[in-house]
Amino acid sequence: MCRVGYGSHLYEPVLDWYRLPADVPLTEAIGVAVDSRDNVYVFNRGEPSVIIFDRNGEFLNAWGIGTFVRPHGIWIAADDTLYLTDDMGHSVRQFTTDGTELRAIGPFGVPSDSGADDFDHRTITQGAGPYNLPTNAVTTADGQIFVADGYGNVRIHHFSAEAELTKSWGQLGNGPGEFRFPHGIGIDSSGILYVADRENSRIQIFSQDGTYLKEWTDVIRPCEVHVAVDDTIYVAELGTRNGLFPWMKREIDAIGSRVSIFDLEGNLLSRWGGGNDATKAGEFYAAHDIAVDSHGDIYVGEVAVTAATLGGEDPKNLPTLRKFRRV
Repeated sequence: MCRVGYGSHLYEPVLDWYRLPADVPLTEAIGVAVDSRDNVYVFNRGEPSVIIFDRNGEFLNAWGIGTFVRPHGIWIAADDTLYLTDDMGHSVRQFTTDGTELRAIGPFGVPSDSGADDFDHRTITQGAGPYNLPTNAVTTADGQIFVADGYGNVRIHHFSAEAELTKSWGQLGNGPGEFRFPHGIGIDSSGILYVADRENSRIQIFSQDGTYLKEWTDVIRPCEVHVAVDDTIYVAELGTRNGLFPWMKREIDAIGSRVSIFDLEGNLLSRWGGGNDATKAGEFYAAHDIAVDSHGDIYVGEVAVTAATLGGEDPKNLPTLRKFRRV
């Protein structure tokens, strides 16, 4: 078995690790998260929209038929409730683990007026209220909610535990506190926020009141930031080979999708991927989300179908959900 990563973060790819009933298709693992029991929740861009496995890949449950317009982001809070972001549904909603909807966080179903023309962030004329194609959410220990509002907006929205909007920040640009597609968001044990500013190829770091603290630039089109319980930071990077918008061109020296691991100071601890053959065990086509269980095992969801379709390629043999066992 090959190993990936380096230093103290070495992993073995676990091939064909999950099993599904014949009537539960996994189309595209757009999001992945782990609950307090190490069960793995996949936000499927297909139906059923939520598929649940135990950590050994045994199927547990599935739900979400006719519930979402286009699944995008998943976050599991400390109480094991799910916050599911539906980009084309312009919504963030909270669910129980068995699929009971608890509430909507903010408005639902109507895009805010950012000036955006569909998914083209270049057309945004102003930062707007929630939501215009939102992407991901996180919660704090006391239940506050932060949402990255993402494809058609350039803002981070802060909601109280009662789901009341308290603040929003962000504008289009590449300066501090500006975004070109805030795609993912993570939170560490002290409440600091890490925003995957994808098309600026950086991670911006903020306090909860929106104060810009610093940024990390040793990433390439980061899609999601996951902060583990020990404050190790895992990043799913899309790279520059795949998942390109129609106005983007693949360069000869394009770097493939990859996973990077950092400490709280931004020091690189481990990395793998970045190549051009996504069928290999340690490579990726379009890493989109990342989660870690209590054993240190990593789960990566890939937006393989969407990215391959954009690139005019056949996604048939591309994995969409990968597992790496910590060595």
